[in-house]
Amino acid sequence: MAKHQHEIRDPIHNFVRVTADEVAAINSRPFQRLRHIHQLALTYLVYPGATHRRFEHSLGVMELAGRVFDVITHERSRHPDVELFPDSETLVAWRKVVRLAALFHDLGHLPFSHAAEEQLLPEGRHHEWLTVEVLRSEEMRQVLKAMMPSPDPDLVAKIAIGPEKWGKWFGKATDFNEWDLLMTEIVTGDAFGVDRIDYLLRDSHHAGVAYGRFDHYRLIDTLRILPHPTLERPMIGIEKGGIHAAEALQLARQFMFLQLYYHHVRLAYDIHLSEFMVQWLQTYPTDVEGHLRMTDNEILSEIAASARDKDRPGHDSARRIARRGHFRKIYEQNALDQRIDPNAVGRIAAALRKELGDAAVREKAIPPKQQNIEFPILLDGGEISTSRAESTIYAELKPAAIGVVLIDPDKKKDAKKWLLDNKKKVLSDQMELGV
Repeated sequence: MAKHQHEIRDPIHNFVRVTADEVAAINSRPFQRLRHIHQLALTYLVYPGATHRRFEHSLGVMELAGRVFDVITHERSRHPDVELFPDSETLVAWRKVVRLAALFHDLGHLPFSHAAEEQLLPEGRHHEWLTVEVLRSEEMRQVLKAMMPSPDPDLVAKIAIGPEKWGKWFGKATDFNEWDLLMTEIVTGDAFGVDRIDYLLRDSHHAGVAYGRFDHYRLIDTLRILPHPTLERPMIGIEKGGIHAAEALQLARQFMFLQLYYHHVRLAYDIHLSEFMVQWLQTYPTDVEGHLRMTDNEILSEIAASARDKDRPGHDSARRIARRGHFRKIYEQNALDQRIDPNAVGRIAAALRKELGDAAVREKAIPPKQQNIEFPILLDGGEISTSRAESTIYAELKPAAIGVVLIDPDKKKDAKKWLLDNKKKVLSDQMELGV
């Protein structure tokens, strides 16, 4: 007798439980490709355990999406002022759509995830654009068509990428009604999106750091669909008893960016990897078939070949990756220097380029990721407040930002001495930089 539910072992969620239809989706060629896309690019060269892939992350996102959907749609969880819940049969169909959107949300990732996305894709496009193109392909249409009930590929795609990006590339943000917005919040939401929940827990686990951990069980159990006190639509909010778990999620994200995602050696490898991919590929194949043929394996093979042959494209970048010759940190932004010049990183990088040459210097400045995280909170007495009103974390936390200047290791000694002697003049605008 065929099994209606299957279990997949997972180090974060213990089991990911999947239906027969979801097994077929997992076995599809576009999804299996994610076995060969590292979640954190070359971070494993800094944190050796961080070798996990988009494949297991996407399974985890689907598992969490199902849990959140079950909690917020359960009859006992419903707020009396929210009346948009569909009937039970429609809810079953929507649960499938949400879980598939969560499963498929990363199908468009380029090799090594975000490493060279901005440089290789057409201007203004991101991996979510390719995700939709893959979901609209005949191959994926056949996978979805074989399911009962059969979900609409465009609906799955909408929930997977959200209204902003859907409206930018494929239609209008107004294509989303109130229920659609709630469903995409489950997957991509800034406050409680399960994509974020899984990557924080999973990346923390595999990197061997504690920064990304928080009580996601308590968080999910206290989620509710609530009317917002000032906005004119319901949102996913939380009971007051879960607010500390929600705050811990936000702090975990802040710490993970500062300690792991923005680690200066990781940033150096990202720069070398991006430069290599651009020099080798020049343009990325944006047709679905071309995209599906490109994985980390092809890039790693070319890196190994180019590192051995100085005449191959991207030799220098490949050599630095393969032989740990990456650029080293020579300067990192700090509050004292930014009081003198808010563009301290740019000025110091320009000064070092003038002194040592363009080829010896790289800079990476990442501005804070602006977020407007405000959600409703159900107080003990039944009143509804907001996260910014009830929590100093949400009201006052400044998003993480980073700025570093990196130097060719062969020139680090000279650069360090020069910077020690000249930094004050550079920052006080007393040195002509020619920029």
